Amino acid sequence: MPIELAILLVALGGILEGLFSMPVTRTPKWEFENIWFVGSLAALVIIPWPLVYLTVPDVGALYRSVPPGVLLAVILSGLAWGIGGIFWGRAIGALGMALGVSLLMGLINVFGSIGPMAIFDSAKIFSPGGMTLLGALAVMILGVVVIALAGRRKDEELRKSSSAGNAPFWLGLLFCLLSGILSAGVNFGFAFGAPLAAEAGKSGVPAFAHSFAVWSLVFTANYLVNAIYGLVVMLKRGTLHKLVTEGRPSYWLGAIFMGLAWPGGIIIYGIGAGAMGTYGAYVGFPMMILASILAGNAAGALGGEWRGTSPKPRRLMLAGILILFLAFGLLGYSNHLLAS
Repeated sequence: MPIELAILLVALGGILEGLFSMPVTRTPKWEFENIWFVGSLAALVIIPWPLVYLTVPDVGALYRSVPPGVLLAVILSGLAWGIGGIFWGRAIGALGMALGVSLLMGLINVFGSIGPMAIFDSAKIFSPGGMTLLGALAVMILGVVVIALAGRRKDEELRKSSSAGNAPFWLGLLFCLLSGILSAGVNFGFAFGAPLAAEAGKSGVPAFAHSFAVWSLVFTANYLVNAIYGLVVMLKRGTLHKLVTEGRPSYWLGAIFMGLAWPGGIIIYGIGAGAMGTYGAYVGFPMMILASILAGNAAGALGGEWRGTSPKPRRLMLAGILILFLAFGLLGYSNHLLAS
């Protein structure tokens, strides 16, 4: 696969990841737990296992072909991502799409890109490509900080507006931090599952589907945690009935969109990152994150989250986005250096 197409797939996966939680801010008659439960359940049922059974000849034999420790590491990574997903939804509800996605993806990037490289290929960190990657991440963090400042000023200007979120700004930041640390498990699962993907290739699985057996385990752990959480909260708060009494066709369609975009974006990213070569998991991941941030900001702007603000926070947000574009270019260059 041409490298340009691989990068395009990584970006497309990032766009879906940046947009999947959009229904959380567009289902006012449902509580958070309602949309999160239905979306997580849809993500659990619609994609993971049907894809595996359609592309892997003998799933059981494939899982038996790798050490149990590999499967355990993949599943634990999915569980971490699942818990991080709960905080993700809370952060989006508190901070809105634009700021929430920017902060979340920035934090996930820091832990999800350098973490696996430090574990699996630490010597490369101090190579020219690794140092360029670190520089790109530093630029990306700068962009996220600028975006956070813009969001803070927006929050101060719209403190009494519903578009500023239902929780204090500091609580939204805490949700972002917790989600950023735990949600990096998705890329750890991809990295830990490399032996499983390699065995899939040996058993005749098409190249684009090598990672499907990995994602099925990661997704099951993730979405099961989130679906159970949503159900428990609904039972505890007595909001289960709202699925029927307050449910609208657009709400259910939004939940289905979540169920398709959430895992679908990761699968498309995995195909693109795998095609980028040996270092796709390290460089492709932050590329996907950047695309997610840009998509989340576009959705937030189109959704009116910045309506009524002064030019100053808007200019700050634009500056942050431009810095992120610079980081994207540096990431592409770092992959070239790492592969050479």
